[in-house]
Amino acid sequence: MDVQQLIGLDRAHVWHPYGPMPGTATPYVVESASGVRLRLAEPVAGHRELVDGMSSWWAAIHGYRHPVLDEAVREQLGRMSHVMFGGLTHEPAVRLAARLVEITPEPLQHVFLADSGSVAVEVALKMCLQYWQSVGRPAKRRVLTWRGGYHGDTFHPMSVCDPDGGMHHLWGGVLPRQLFAAEPPAGFDAPVDEEYAASLAALIEQHAGELAAVIVEPVVQGAGGMRFHSPGYLRLLRELCDEHGVLLVFDEIATGFGRSGALFAADHAGVSPDVMCLGKALTGGYLTMAATLCTAEVADGISRGEMPVLAHGPTFMGNPLAAAVANASLDLLLSRDWQLDVKRIGTGLREGLAAAADVPGVRDVRVLGAIGVVQLDHPVDLPAATAAAAAEGVWLRPFRDLVYTMPPYVTDDQDVARIARGVVAAATAG
Repeated sequence: MDVQQLIGLDRAHVWHPYGPMPGTATPYVVESASGVRLRLAEPVAGHRELVDGMSSWWAAIHGYRHPVLDEAVREQLGRMSHVMFGGLTHEPAVRLAARLVEITPEPLQHVFLADSGSVAVEVALKMCLQYWQSVGRPAKRRVLTWRGGYHGDTFHPMSVCDPDGGMHHLWGGVLPRQLFAAEPPAGFDAPVDEEYAASLAALIEQHAGELAAVIVEPVVQGAGGMRFHSPGYLRLLRELCDEHGVLLVFDEIATGFGRSGALFAADHAGVSPDVMCLGKALTGGYLTMAATLCTAEVADGISRGEMPVLAHGPTFMGNPLAAAVANASLDLLLSRDWQLDVKRIGTGLREGLAAAADVPGVRDVRVLGAIGVVQLDHPVDLPAATAAAAAEGVWLRPFRDLVYTMPPYVTDDQDVARIARGVVAAATAG
């Protein structure tokens, strides 16, 4: 199939994320990927290859066609690609669950393997609601979060995304009505704002009788705006939830496995949630898989209820291929000095993105871990910004008023500099 024929069929039949149907944009056709480069079927702006500044939506932390991960998939494929998880188990899933318990904060002890990040959040909220139902507190059925968040596109996760500035305001009339605090004050290194802390405390205290849980993205609010906040607010939430009998959920789907500079963003604060959601980089970007971890207290509470099981069971739960490559990805990550890589990338992004501060229309430039963000004072012109990055040999996917990058950890200094030039070019064009 030639490229134009493929694009024509794509536009007519393939519904892309956050796009119309039939399609109106012309996507770049990728024929292969290796290392940190996407090889295109046809050159774009003179480039047949683009350096991936997105890690395939933050998942491909080891890049593409990594020999260790490829071999893990091949080896597992020679045994079995899938087997149902109801009534059966297997080594890859058991090893993965044990490893996740080992590396995540205490006292998370139990692991529910899910299909995707959004499903992991669904499971987390279901755990919290069922816990309170099981221990005789059925009135505790609402969830509190702060504005500026994003937790997925299925129904319960949509209910805790930002209700106005997010993508899901159209569903306001049918979603559960949750409670929203103001977004946390910006700045990873900023001190805790006492006025904001007091307002958060008052809101949780006022609604404690009906609150099942508080759910937040720790330290980094991702798709809701790429905002960074102080770890002090996580410590505050832990104290408030303990004081008022509310479960605390950390959505680490975007931040888990080192992206913010700590293995998990919760580590910046030195606290643990009652429930944690993981995904994206869990399998190194190879296969879809997520995990919801909880404490023994949460699991025991559910087990004492009228329905003593968590009523959730995805068909592909615990998929052996995904679990095997997740184990290999964790081995690969933890066997190298990933912190040095993340710090090195962050340093390169700070240096390279400094030029963006002088670009007209740029409101803010910020870097945390291996995350670089240029925020504009207007919505991004997506086609123009994408084309400008491609002209620098870089693949980026801006959104709203943001041009940002989350490169694979294996990106070398030269390619980090190229990605930064692509971000600045996109911000200038957009």
